[in-house]
Amino acid sequence: MRADARLPVVLRGYDRIQVDRLLRRIARALNGGPPMSADEVRRVRFDIVLRGYEPHAVDQLVRECILELQVKSPLSERLGRPRAHPAWLINWIQNARFAGAGMRSGYDVRDVDAFLDRVIAGLRGTAPPLSARDVRESSFRVVRLGPGYDEQEVDRFLLQLAGALERR
Repeated sequence: MRADARLPVVLRGYDRIQVDRLLRRIARALNGGPPMSADEVRRVRFDIVLRGYEPHAVDQLVRECILELQVKSPLSERLGRPRAHPAWLINWIQNARFAGAGMRSGYDVRDVDAFLDRVIAGLRGTAPPLSARDVRESSFRVVRLGPGYDEQEVDRFLLQLAGALERR
């Protein structure tokens, strides 16, 4: 979670006290405090008040927090999920499509495609396998002009891929 997150205040928005309370609780959970599940965060609803936080900004930050909670949840809490078989993963990766970045900066298409090819090669056994940690720590060049993938879409896909690799 971004510790430096400053949320804009608008005329009518989410109750600042409720939002701040949730963000503090999430921060404690991410730093070894009392656990909090992503499902708990999804169930939270905020009141609309005068001089509250801008809802879109809060929703985006909460989505990022949910992804972090999912990534950091203990493996024992994730064992109920079905195993991901290599053939299914290979097909899923090959069929992944990402939106173009358009006029914004985005991840270099060649870097992302080459990385996913390495993951597939590892699943097929023709190259050393990549771990979930390798996927989470992957980084790509950012292009401003030229073919680029939407960064948020790629990041979301890679988080899902890392989770699937943990279930192998």
